Amino acid sequence: VQLQASGGGLVQAGGSLRLSCTASGSTFNSYLMGWFRQAPGKERSFVADINWSGSTTGYADSVQGRFTISRDNAKNTVYLQMDTLKPEDTAVYYCTANLGGQWHYWGQGTQVTVSS
Repeated sequence: VQLQASGGGLVQAGGSLRLSCTASGSTFNSYLMGWFRQAPGKERSFVADINWSGSTTGYADSVQGRFTISRDNAKNTVYLQMDTLKPEDTAVYYCTANLGGQWHYWGQGTQVTVSS
């Protein structure tokens, strides 16, 4: 599985961005998908995940209520809608696919910068 993330950019605090991650391969709809982020000088951390059907989602406490993860299996794409962005959301965002209980496949990352 190859993952291609896009949609990052520079936005003012309080603004919104939508990230997209498109996967290659025919088994996308069987994967648990997720988003992680890594800020400068910090470890990569969990942001959100979504099950194969989109019926179950999970979020880090820091983004709960502001970010929404969704997927379109017909397009092999997972999204991360980010609203009410804060400067502390600045990071490189990575999409990932879970295989066998581990985040196994990773995209290349997309930079999100939130100015104050």
